[in-house]
Amino acid sequence: MWNLLTLSKPNSKEDKKLITAIKTIAGFAPNNLALYQLATLHSSKSKETDGYRESNERLEYLGDAILGAAVADYLFKKYPFKNEGFLTEIRSRIVNRESLNNLARKIGIGSIVRFDQKNTQLQHVILGNTLEALVGAIYLDKGYLRTKKFVIDKLIQPYFDLEVMIGSNSNHKSKLIEWAQSKGKEIRFELLDTKKTGHNYKEFAIQVIIESEPYAIGHGFNKKKAEQSAAEKTCELLEI
Repeated sequence: MWNLLTLSKPNSKEDKKLITAIKTIAGFAPNNLALYQLATLHSSKSKETDGYRESNERLEYLGDAILGAAVADYLFKKYPFKNEGFLTEIRSRIVNRESLNNLARKIGIGSIVRFDQKNTQLQHVILGNTLEALVGAIYLDKGYLRTKKFVIDKLIQPYFDLEVMIGSNSNHKSKLIEWAQSKGKEIRFELLDTKKTGHNYKEFAIQVIIESEPYAIGHGFNKKKAEQSAAEKTCELLEI
């Protein structure tokens, strides 16, 4: 268990910055600031103390489960006549890694996460993890009902148009391949890079190539996610 007294000096400039950021992001001041200090500490910046390395990974694990439960709770009540497959699909599209990275960027997580800034690519893939850790911190600090309110009021409603999401085709890769076939164009998905981004994580970078011309690049923690990301961006570029 982490030592809450070692995370930061009370009332420091960093404390005040973090409190202001939490108020802006979540709409309330933290009760237990140490939880939020830990939630914003990536393993690349953490130090080992007495054989234990303090980082946000445990809070990320907890927050992932709480976030999934809160989104499932919200969708279950919002769509009382939809089946399990529908609910699972929409939840997945809200909480998938790329969606969380984009969401975390929009709400300002990048300004408070502490990580090894020598790795310039790291911030692009850890923001969603930090958002999950923040959800875990809010849950421990405020309880489930307050956390669910944060998820609904500050994350889902402002940033996800569910009706548009329901009406859109989630399989962008299939959509793009069908478009290419209808136009008689050759299309392929090319793996550009695979990087280790942190503890037990790999990030894949895949680019869409149409008729030897490069299009969008997508990133993901597996090839399928990276291909879908690249396909979605390419569909937007081609307006299809």
